[in-house]
Amino acid sequence: MAGLSANDCEQIDRRTSRSICDAVGERLQQSLRPETRLPTHLEQLLNELKQREHDSH
Repeated sequence: MAGLSANDCEQIDRRTSRSICDAVGERLQQSLRPETRLPTHLEQLLNELKQREHDSH
Protein backbone atom coordinates (compact mmCIF):
# COMPACT_ATOMS: atom_id res chain seq x y z
CA MET A 1 0.00 0.00 0.00
CA ALA A 2 2.98 2.28 0.20
CA GLY A 3 2.84 5.05 -2.33
CA LEU A 4 -0.94 5.31 -2.47
CA SER A 5 -2.26 8.83 -2.24
CA ALA A 6 -5.57 9.80 -0.69
CA ASN A 7 -7.05 10.14 -4.19
CA ASP A 8 -6.19 6.50 -5.00
CA CYS A 9 -8.20 5.11 -2.08
CA GLU A 10 -11.88 4.39 -2.44
CA GLN A 11 -14.19 5.97 0.09
CA ILE A 12 -16.56 3.74 2.03
CA ASP A 13 -19.96 4.90 3.19
CA ARG A 14 -20.90 5.37 6.82
CA ARG A 15 -23.02 2.20 6.90
CA THR A 16 -20.18 0.02 5.61
CA SER A 17 -17.75 1.63 8.04
CA ARG A 18 -20.12 0.93 10.95
CA SER A 19 -20.52 -2.70 9.87
CA ILE A 20 -16.75 -3.17 9.74
CA CYS A 21 -16.33 -1.60 13.19
CA ASP A 22 -19.06 -3.80 14.64
CA ALA A 23 -17.54 -6.96 13.16
CA VAL A 24 -14.07 -6.09 14.47
CA GLY A 25 -15.54 -5.31 17.89
CA GLU A 26 -17.35 -8.63 18.05
CA ARG A 27 -14.22 -10.56 17.15
CA LEU A 28 -12.17 -8.66 19.72
CA GLN A 29 -14.75 -9.43 22.40
CA GLN A 30 -14.61 -13.11 21.51
CA SER A 31 -10.83 -13.32 21.50
CA LEU A 32 -10.21 -11.05 24.48
CA ARG A 33 -12.78 -12.43 26.88
CA PRO A 34 -11.84 -11.47 30.42
CA GLU A 35 -10.75 -14.13 32.81
CA THR A 36 -13.43 -15.29 35.18
CA ARG A 37 -11.75 -13.48 38.03
CA LEU A 38 -9.37 -10.52 38.28
CA PRO A 39 -6.15 -10.80 40.23
CA THR A 40 -6.76 -9.96 43.89
CA HIS A 41 -4.75 -6.73 43.79
CA LEU A 42 -6.72 -5.38 40.80
CA GLU A 43 -9.99 -6.37 42.43
CA GLN A 44 -9.00 -4.46 45.57
CA LEU A 45 -8.10 -1.38 43.53
CA LEU A 46 -11.40 -1.48 41.68
CA ASN A 47 -13.28 -1.80 44.94
CA GLU A 48 -11.38 1.18 46.33
CA LEU A 49 -12.27 3.25 43.24
CA LYS A 50 -15.93 2.30 43.59
CA GLN A 51 -15.88 3.28 47.26
CA ARG A 52 -14.26 6.65 46.54
CA GLU A 53 -16.79 7.33 43.80
CA HIS A 54 -19.62 6.43 46.18
CA ASP A 55 -18.18 8.66 48.93
CA SER A 56 -17.83 11.65 46.58
CA HIS A 57 -21.57 11.64 45.82
